This record gives sequence, structure tokens and C-alpha cells, in this order.
Amino acid sequence: MMSFRIRAAAPGDLQHLYDMAKLTGGGFTNLPPDRKALTAKLERAAAAFGNTEEGAPREVKDELFVLVLEDTTTGEVRGTAQIFTCVGQQWPFYSYRIATLTQHSKELGRTFRAELLNLVTDLEGSSEVGGLFLHPGERAGGLGLLLARSRYLFIAMHRRRFADRILAELRGIIDERGGSPFWDGVAGRFFGMSFQEADYFNAINGNQFIADLMPKHPVYVAMLPEGARQVIGLPHPTGRAAMRMLEEEGFAAEGYVDIFDGGPTMTARTDRVRSIAEARTATVTHVRALEGTGQARRALVATGRLSDYRCAYGELAEDGPDGVVLDPVAAAALGVSAGDTIWHVAR
Repeated sequence: MMSFRIRAAAPGDLQHLYDMAKLTGGGFTNLPPDRKALTAKLERAAAAFGNTEEGAPREVKDELFVLVLEDTTTGEVRGTAQIFTCVGQQWPFYSYRIATLTQHSKELGRTFRAELLNLVTDLEGSSEVGGLFLHPGERAGGLGLLLARSRYLFIAMHRRRFADRILAELRGIIDERGGSPFWDGVAGRFFGMSFQEADYFNAINGNQFIADLMPKHPVYVAMLPEGARQVIGLPHPTGRAAMRMLEEEGFAAEGYVDIFDGGPTMTARTDRVRSIAEARTATVTHVRALEGTGQARRALVATGRLSDYRCAYGELAEDGPDGVVLDPVAAAALGVSAGDTIWHVAR
């Protein structure tokens, strides 16, 4: 368990990412099984990791950071996660916002409530955490949590590069054929494309085609097929744990759903995300085993800026006002020794 760490992705990780992309089962826009698209992602991430300009406050550029979960004993990459600093700059960031229209008829003595789906770009300019995928062989021991929360420590350590609002899109319900009941009931009627075709096209080329072809009028939910109505705002069964993790960090579903599969979009104020708000810096005073001392605290521990970023689980103990003792396994995974600065948040 302790032989895993998070690090910045590098161009040499392409084959690992491609192998994982083939395991996602579709509907996973941020990790398409396409070498060209993944190469472009890694090149974009390399540019972001290589950009040392902090930028002026409130000036958030459109950058992508890709992180990977590495087994330090074998060098194998077993998971990945992504952070987008500012969505909606390259092409519009569309969502459906669920709205309620209430109308009262005096003659009938009844009030009618109609749910509508409005096509909006409300979330444009937000940062986004996404693209989280853990190899099926590693889904134990808290590695998904390490992957997810390592992104928040990265944001805390590079706060000026991120917006004041942050979102996470959860994959919606996909049927056994790999299709989407939501897509079939809404957008599929206007595009002449299956969900798989549209999802793949979006992953490779962006979603400007949605802007060109999608009807701009509100969609009345009551007029949709039963299958589409039932899945609005529901996460894919494999995403339920991710939804709980997001809720524990302070994210909430506030009526925004994905235009492709109807999955929920969770949002939060960046500075109120728990792992960002509670992150602390400290100087490593000693590296030594803490087992049996009664002082050890389990934590996520991170170090390094940009491409030198690393994060791992560790045990630490307070040592003076700004110092900590760190366990040797975590110190080795992070490449830190006494005198180095770390960031940490309780596990």
C-alpha cells in the first residue's frame, strides 16, 4: 500500500494511459482510448507543468494538469486524475440546468409544476477536477481516495492558478449496450449519432458541434421518454463512491447535469473544499518510524512544485510549532529529508 505515490504525468506515460483508457467502458470523455488525443493531453500537461509564471491574481489561464498513480516498487502507472484550471475558454462549457416552472390555474384550482432542462454555460470559468481512473486491480486500500484528494493538495499548493469555483462531472447511467438513455431521449434525436459516436467525437474534437446543432429552447422533462427521465442527475453505479467523496469534500449537486449522459455536475467554492481549506505546511524535522509511539497521525503528504509534485500517504507527528516527524516510507516515496517543506492534510 505504502509503495504508491502520485506524481506529475510525463510523455513517457502514454502507453500506461492508453492501456487504462481501454478499460474505462465508455462515457469517459477525459480518458479516450485514442493515442493521438492522449498524446495531445500529455503535451498540454507538459506545457502547464513547465509554466512557472504564477500570473496575476484573478487571471486564471486555461491549463491542464495530469497526475498519475505510480507503484514505486515496479514503476507501473496504476491510476490517473486530471485538473483543469479554467473550463469554457477553448470552447463553450455546456450543461443542462434543471429548472422548475410553476403555473397556477384559478379555474381548475390546481398548481402545475413543470421541470425544464435549460442549456446553459453558467459554469464557464470554473476549475474542474476530472479524469479520475483507478486500475481495476488496485481498487482497495484507499488508492482512489489518494488519487482524488491529491488534486486538492495540488490546488492548495498552486492556488493562484485556479478559479474560485470548482466542479466535478460524474458519469451518468450507461446501459448494457454502452448507450445512454438520456442521450437517446434528448440530444440523440437532433444529431443522428449514437451516444458512443458523439461521446468519442467530443473527446477528440471538443463539443462545438453541440453548440452548432443543439436546440436552444428549454426541454420539458415530462415530454421525454421514461428511460431518459429516470436517469437525470443520477451517477453511474461505479461513480457512487466518487459522489460520496465529493460530498465529504463539500461539493454539492445544484441542478446541473451533463448534456451527453445526464450525470450530475457537482460544484463547490474552491477555498471551502475540505482538503484545500485544511491543508497545512510544515518543515520535516526528522525522518523516523512512528509506529508504536502513540504520536502518529495518518495524513496525505505532498511536496514539490509543478512537475516536481509528489503526494503519498504517510504518518507524521507534530514536532514544535511548524515542524513534523515523517515516517521513512513516505519520506522515500516523496524524496524528502529533514529540512524540506511538505504540505499535509489529515487522512
